[in-house]
Amino acid sequence: MDILKYRKITYFISLAIIALGVIMFFTKGFNLGIDFTGGTIITLDLTEYKSIDELKTITDKFDENASIIHEGESKDKIIIKSNKDLSNDDINLLIDEFRSQYGIDNNNYQTEKFGPSMGNEIFRRAIISILVALIFMLIYISIRFQFNFGLAAIIALVHDTLIMVSLYLIFNFPVNSAFIAAILTILGYSINDTIIVFDRIREELSLDKKVKLDVLINNSIKKTLRRTIFTSLTTIMAVLSLYVFGVDAIRQLALPLMFGMIAGTYSTLFIASPILYNLELKK
Repeated sequence: MDILKYRKITYFISLAIIALGVIMFFTKGFNLGIDFTGGTIITLDLTEYKSIDELKTITDKFDENASIIHEGESKDKIIIKSNKDLSNDDINLLIDEFRSQYGIDNNNYQTEKFGPSMGNEIFRRAIISILVALIFMLIYISIRFQFNFGLAAIIALVHDTLIMVSLYLIFNFPVNSAFIAAILTILGYSINDTIIVFDRIREELSLDKKVKLDVLINNSIKKTLRRTIFTSLTTIMAVLSLYVFGVDAIRQLALPLMFGMIAGTYSTLFIASPILYNLELKK
């Protein structure tokens, strides 16, 4: 197994996905959720469970893109989220539709309207958190290993972030607070995987300094491959169960997480280690 031999191919695959994401960004843009666009939230108590498809026949009259989430143990409450700044007349008409259809009480609802300022604040803090995390990771890995190890790990994390953003653009995932959570989760997951491989490379270097660098890195990847694959599979299976059995809000987080974990595992094997090899050759 010679992973370094095919590093140009793996680089090309990553660049192709990122390039497609860039094209989608300039042609369609992000599918911004209510956290970033602002909008209207309506909470209703229907007293009994109703399917999403049935409820959408009413909400589609006011906003076809509105999302509906069930709440409560018996799922008799619903939360309607619309990116539109619905007028008071539209809100009253919508509630009247539910009132006449399901006979809800006049006081069994709540409405809330807000602007995009909250989403902008979340986004700003998330960017700061990611930058701070990357800086401290670079310092830590440089001290524990070498600077080139830290630089290769950070480049791999930037790769994972760009891949995640590209996947959101390609598959039109809604960009909301779950997007921030998914990015931060994948960064932590990926760096843990990368450090395991780098730790093996460092041990191999200390044992035999005469062996060729490409052979040493390939052997290190081979020795940690089973652990990397098994860890990824078990984690993806757990997230998959959340996607299958979870509510819509959980699914919006679980699906990108699965893609991100695959990207993180891919970058550990095919991006971080080959980049380290290139950096070490230049040194």
